Amino acid sequence: MAGHVVDFEPIGRRGEISDGQSILEAARRLGVDLVNLCGGGGTCGRCKVQVLTGRVSDPTASELEHLAQTDLDKGWRLACQTRPLADCKVHVPPESLTAPQRTQVEGLEVEVEPDPVVVACSVELSAPCLSDLRADADRLLEALGDKQDSSCQRIDIEVLRALSPGLRSWGWKAMASVRDGEIVAVGPPEGRRLGLAVDLGTTKMAAYLVDLGNGTTVASRGAMNPQIAYGEDLIARLSRAMESPEEGARLQRLVVDGLNGMAAGLCEETEAHPEEIVETVIVGNTAMHHLLLRLAVDQLAMAPYVSAISVPHDVKARDIGLRLAPGAYVHLLPNIAGYVGSDHVAMMLATGLSEASRVTLALDIGTNTEVCLVSEGALCSVSCASGPAFEGAQIKHGMRAANGAIERVRLADGKVEYQTIGGAEPTGICGSGILDAVAQLYLSGLLNRGGRMDLQPGVRENGDQREFVLVPEEEGGERPAITITQKDVRQIQLAKGAIRTGIQVLLESKGLTEGDIEEVIIAGAFGTYIDVGNAIALGMLPSLPQDRFRQVGNAAGRGAVLALLSRAKRREAHAMARKVGYIELAGSPDFMNIFTQSMYLGPYREEEE
Repeated sequence: MAGHVVDFEPIGRRGEISDGQSILEAARRLGVDLVNLCGGGGTCGRCKVQVLTGRVSDPTASELEHLAQTDLDKGWRLACQTRPLADCKVHVPPESLTAPQRTQVEGLEVEVEPDPVVVACSVELSAPCLSDLRADADRLLEALGDKQDSSCQRIDIEVLRALSPGLRSWGWKAMASVRDGEIVAVGPPEGRRLGLAVDLGTTKMAAYLVDLGNGTTVASRGAMNPQIAYGEDLIARLSRAMESPEEGARLQRLVVDGLNGMAAGLCEETEAHPEEIVETVIVGNTAMHHLLLRLAVDQLAMAPYVSAISVPHDVKARDIGLRLAPGAYVHLLPNIAGYVGSDHVAMMLATGLSEASRVTLALDIGTNTEVCLVSEGALCSVSCASGPAFEGAQIKHGMRAANGAIERVRLADGKVEYQTIGGAEPTGICGSGILDAVAQLYLSGLLNRGGRMDLQPGVRENGDQREFVLVPEEEGGERPAITITQKDVRQIQLAKGAIRTGIQVLLESKGLTEGDIEEVIIAGAFGTYIDVGNAIALGMLPSLPQDRFRQVGNAAGRGAVLALLSRAKRREAHAMARKVGYIELAGSPDFMNIFTQSMYLGPYREEEE
């Protein structure tokens, strides 16, 4: 039987399938894990892909039901319903992928001409002799001075300590890394010049190893922030650091050990060495920034929430415990105010918010969510304490996104359809699944606007609260039921209410309504996973057509990469941070009324029936 080649982008999987097989079957065979709650029956509408090139079968009745004609005209199809009729190329959006292929390191691809702050200079020196007794350091500085692309006056002390034996072992040939007139590393002539960009989140960390010569990201990985052992939220960690200098040092060591482990792992993956990392850019919210640098946090933890520093800052990597090149620096992008930190600046840099000509809303959703509104060229931001519920914390059967976690939920004709990560037996429910479940319960009438769970089929009493059964118990009690409790619903209401409050405060400060928003950018690891339609149904996001929404992944991480690679982008980030307006939510005169309204499920301030 004749076959066709299917190329899945940007996954990078390509292979041949038999004639008559669907794109979903091709994806399964090639290891591209698409969301398909209905198992390929065409009823859930979740396996959306875009056919970029090649002929495919005509749209089925299911596709005509789930996809608008404008989407069909652009090549959007349901993978389970579409059969290739020739070789074809298919684009897979993040929301159609299951969690194992949507990591917290994914983000925008923004091209930039490499112009890093660290310059590599190859030198070949003459060996000392009785007629040439110049010191090794002088010999190196003079050789660099002869090069037109280098202006160098000093050598880092740790570089200097290893310089003499190094030059002799390399046969007087070397590559020097120069940063603003200072030699921060000297290595063999065939050495690499690498950079490290880090998004230091409250719950997760993402790191990118970058070749500073050609601008390519050679490896990336994510990890949990080890500080979560001392509290899921920022205030708990700040309170711990305020107990004593020793506690602050302990929190700092935890995250630095985690970063050293990530750097070592990335280097091992690419056959590099941490000593070849000559520059690092780290972004994070203000609390993560202060804990990393061991700055005072007392004034940050109490109203009016003032940071110790907001301007960009450079510090030697070794001074905070990072084991990289001997003289390497860490550059920290500027904070804005309160808990709106450099990760928000990095997100704005990657998404080009400062150049937005339309009314644009940008959200970086996480344990701490930052929201920015762009209107008539002005940028204004808030920080929302959305909490860890979307990470599965404080939820009865909540868990992080791992094999067996329910990540998608749909209620259809009174039946529960769900999909687990890895296709494994269900063991709990992660953030995207929790949001889906609460939205589906509301849309099905099992939850009212206030979030109260009614006693209907599927809902049962368990002690002093009601719960909806997603997965029933196995006979014999080998596996307990997985449920959504009334308390779980309240946790989601608090999280979504905090985010919606930030959105409304920004809109009302500019005299705008949600209908005025022309584009919504959703960033952050969790933001990549959410079902936008369900988030709109809950009232977490504005009630707008879904084509106005754009999910961009870890834009903060990408912004950190841009600042690592480009002096111009670093300057742009610094300038942008200075002009961003900031609103402290607690100080907003209508805060409590807005927050109360935001707690309701459904459209914001919808008239009660």
